[in-house]
This record gives sequence, structure tokens and C-alpha cells, in this order.
Amino acid sequence: MTLGGVTYWSCGTCEARFLDPLHHPSPGEEYRRYLSHQNDPDDPGYRKFLGRLTDPLLARLLPESSGLDYGCGPGPALAAVLREAGHRMALYDPFFCPDEAPLAEHYDFVTCTETAEHFHRPADEFDRLFGLVRPGGWLAIMTTFQTDDASFADWRYRRDPTHVVFYRHATLVHLADQRGWTCEVPMNNVALMRRPPNPGDNEGIVA
Repeated sequence: MTLGGVTYWSCGTCEARFLDPLHHPSPGEEYRRYLSHQNDPDDPGYRKFLGRLTDPLLARLLPESSGLDYGCGPGPALAAVLREAGHRMALYDPFFCPDEAPLAEHYDFVTCTETAEHFHRPADEFDRLFGLVRPGGWLAIMTTFQTDDASFADWRYRRDPTHVVFYRHATLVHLADQRGWTCEVPMNNVALMRRPPNPGDNEGIVA
């Protein structure tokens, strides 16, 4: 599919749709766009938006779990909410928190909100994300799911130049199934994927 001079491809296996890498934005273009995002941790409206992920995730975590906010952006509001709930949070973002030391650890949960659509190499990124989660832990993804092929050309989400890959509910179920994980979609645009616990081990999670 070609739209406005740019080409999109579709995966026949996982049903994701992605922008041809020839049309990916440069790092500088990405950075300037991200600086324009309004992600104020004290903004009640933004906190309510994040609650679509934090509310169902918090219901599944034991107290004082350890988490990583992957792609936290310039204002790590999600981490602030989770810290206020009593959880320990590490941060990583290739532009705003580029220290990779947290990527050498493992966590009871990893969050990735409004970030997966920016992945230039989504297979590699998801391999990394799955590898950061301890047995029995959670990978929580929030991204706007693609639903209607007929409206893709006019879709507001597609028109953001930093959005280069688009997922369906089925895409995330497929990624979880590949690894023997479960995948819940507690509300639209949110997926909670759980790594199976080791036998007799449920540390850091709630079933």
C-alpha cells in the first residue's frame, strides 16, 4: 500500500502494518517531535489516560514490585504513578534516559506506553522487552490498535511521522503465543502479557 508517496507493508502472520524503512524519520526528527508531547506527570487528564494501563496492571501486582518504564519520554508520568502506588521503578528511553544499565536487569513488570508504534525494528525491540521480564511477570503495552483497513489512509494515528508500525489485538496475542505467554486485553488499546511463572514460584506478581 502506498499513501502520499510512502509505502506500508503488512505481515501476513501477525497482521501488523509497518512503514517502509526508507521512509523512517531521522533521530533528529524524532527527537524534535517528542519534545512537543505534553506528558506532564501532574496533569490530571494525562494521568487519567495512563490509568487505562495502570489500573488493570496495579490490580495484578504484589506490593513493592519492581518495574521498568521502557520509553518513558521527557516526563516519566507513568513511573510517577506507579511509584506513588508503592512500586520501584527504573527508566529507559533512547532519547531522554539513554543509560542502558537498567536493561541489564530483570523486573516483575515492564511498561511500554505509546512507544511500540515508534519501533524501527519491532521484532528486536519485543525480543528485548520479553527478555526483561522475570518468570511470572508482566509486559504491559499501550498503543492504539489498528482496526479498520478502509480508514487507514485517513487515520490520525498514521499521520504522525514518528509512528512507523501499527498493531492489532491479534498482533500482540501472536507475539505472546510465540513465547508461551498469555495475553489479556482488559480494555481497548491495552495488552497485558504474562510470562509463565516457574513451578512453585509466584514472587512479585498476583495471579
